[in-house]
Parts: sequence; structure tokens; C-alpha cells
Amino acid sequence: MYEGVVQDLIDELGQLPGVGPKGAQRIAFHLLQADAADVQRLITALSEVKDKATFCTMCGNVSQDALCRICADPRRDTHAICVVEEPKDVVAIERTREFRGRYHVLGGAISPMDGIGPEQLRVAELMSRLASAEVTEVILATDPNIEGEATASYLARQLKPFGMRVTRLASGLPVGGDLEYADEVTLGRAFEGRRLIDA
Repeated sequence: MYEGVVQDLIDELGQLPGVGPKGAQRIAFHLLQADAADVQRLITALSEVKDKATFCTMCGNVSQDALCRICADPRRDTHAICVVEEPKDVVAIERTREFRGRYHVLGGAISPMDGIGPEQLRVAELMSRLASAEVTEVILATDPNIEGEATASYLARQLKPFGMRVTRLASGLPVGGDLEYADEVTLGRAFEGRRLIDA
């Protein structure tokens, strides 16, 4: 245990996802030894992200405006929507340069153990978007784990009455993994080999 403000900083850093006690301690001591200008840039970046960052009103991706850059781009294919769990998944798929459609970010996955059902996700917003009849294909790109599979199965059943093509990313992604950690080649092949889902 350290004294006062140093321990407070370590405790706060330890609350961040993926940062354990030792990592929090390393970051805290790095900040203590850093130039004041570097620390001030970090403080400014943290403050600005809370003040200026929001979520796209159409797809739910992170944005600084009402529409994210993808939804605002008229060159994107409006006939295909790729459904993902989190904004970080949009970035992972965009790196492949395989998909030219639009996205829909659910904000998580169905997980009854954590009390997350379809009502806590942006499923209703997805159904509203599909009512426009412009979309002809929905690609379900949820993580290949139990929660992601449950979410994809649920969505496939909900989308069946729309009569559109519903596909799921192909194998190549490791079961139990996260899209965020997949490399571009693996994600690219998964997009090329996506398959139709029969609910």
C-alpha cells in the first residue's frame, strides 16, 4: 500500500478493464515520472472524450457527430448491414477492407447470467432500420463464443419474417475468441466464407 494520492491513482487505474493491480501500479509510476506536459495531454484527452464522444444515432458506433463517418458516407452499400456487439468490432472489420456496407452495434451480447437480454441491447433499433426495406442482407458478426452464438441465433429468428438474406461469419474465427483480437487475414476469410442461417 502506498500513501494518499498515489494509492488513489493505483486504485482508480485498477478499475479499468484488463488492468490488474501490478499493471495499475506500473502505469501510476509511469505517470509520476512522466513530463507534466505528457500528463496534461492525457488529462485533456480523457476530458475531451467524455465531453465530445457520443454514439451514432443510426448504428450505435462511436462518433463525434449525430452520424458516424460510416453512416454519413454516401458511398457505403445501404443494402447490407453487419451486426456487431461493440464499436471495437467495427474497427476490426473495417481493417479487412472486405465489407463496404453499413453496421449496427448492439452494445453487447445476450447473457442471461449477467442479466443481459435482448431488451438491454439495440435490437429494437435494428428492427426499425430493417423496416425501410432497403436492406437485402444482414450479416451477423457477433463474437464466436456462447453469448455471441446465442445472440446470433436470437437475431436470426427475429429476422426470418423479413424474408431477407441472413448470414453469419464463416469459420476461421476461433471459438471463444473476440473479433477485436483477430488478424485481418482471418477476419477477411471469415467474411468471404460467411454462410446463410436457417432459423
